[in-house]
This record gives sequence, structure tokens and C-alpha cells, in this order.
Amino acid sequence: MPRQKSTPRWGNRMHVRKGDTVVVISGKDRGKKGKIIRAEPATGRVVVEGVNVVKRHLKPRGKSMQGGIVDQEAAVPSSKVMLVCVRCNRPSRLGRTSLKDGRSVRVCKRCGEVVDR
Repeated sequence: MPRQKSTPRWGNRMHVRKGDTVVVISGKDRGKKGKIIRAEPATGRVVVEGVNVVKRHLKPRGKSMQGGIVDQEAAVPSSKVMLVCVRCNRPSRLGRTSLKDGRSVRVCKRCGEVVDR
């Protein structure tokens, strides 16, 4: 019987989004900073530029695409990255708060700055 992918405990919501600048807090790439290229809420993973680079062996497909070995970023668990605040420029945890217009936004726990654009 094939193993099913488990959904993370937070359902389909993650603390980071595509375009956020994050720092890796554990693993072989600990301390590296990068921008999130892709977020996968269903699996709780993110792809960060320059982090967790793996070699991928590609087969040539047709006349236009050449085969070979390419370096490619692989996904890391979102729990292993921490958002870098735009104001204090340090990794920090996030909180949520509601604005007067009713929107729910992410807030830096360190300095209180609104993170969402």
C-alpha cells in the first residue's frame, strides 16, 4: 500500500509566502538567506533560492532540449525557515493581527512591523 503524504498540523496555512526573504535555521544549509521561489502549503514545504541545491539528471526530450546534469533547488520544510523582517533585518517569529479595515496581516514579533505588502 502506498504511503500517503501527511498534511501538516496547521492545515494548508503557512507562516511564509512566495517572495518572502527567509533564513534557514537548521540542516546542512543553516544560516543561508534566500527568497522563496515556490510555496507548497499542501505538503508544508518551500523552495528557497540557493538553498538545498541538488543535482538532477535530465534526459534529452526532442531536438530542442539538451540532456545533462543540472543544479536545482529542492524543497525544504517550512518549519526549518524563519522570516527575515524588512525593518529590523533579523530573523523573527510572526504574529497575526487585524487592521481597522478588517484585514488580517502578519506582524514581526521582534519590532511590531507589519510584514504583509
